[in-house]
Amino acid sequence: MKKRLIVLCVMAVFLVVILSGCIPGDGTNTPEKPAGFFWGIWHGWVAPVSLVIGIFKKNIRIYEVNNAGWWYDLGFYIAIIGGFGGFSLFRKKGNRNSKP
Repeated sequence: MKKRLIVLCVMAVFLVVILSGCIPGDGTNTPEKPAGFFWGIWHGWVAPVSLVIGIFKKNIRIYEVNNAGWWYDLGFYIAIIGGFGGFSLFRKKGNRNSKP
């Protein structure tokens, strides 16, 4: 079980490192080719990784400055709320009427 957990963690870290190649501020999006809806979804999903990398690299941000406007914002917020806020929908809630 412990070996399986270690392999899973290593794979997750490897996947995050590989997929973080498309983070906001990396030069992929320009004013001529702004980030759209799907880039907004992607940037919302990798926002925690972007935050950590942004501590060490000044040009990396959580949010792409060169974006298409409202559609980018919609995708970004869907990913942020759905990816992180959605976990609260699956938590098991205790019985509120029971006494401790």
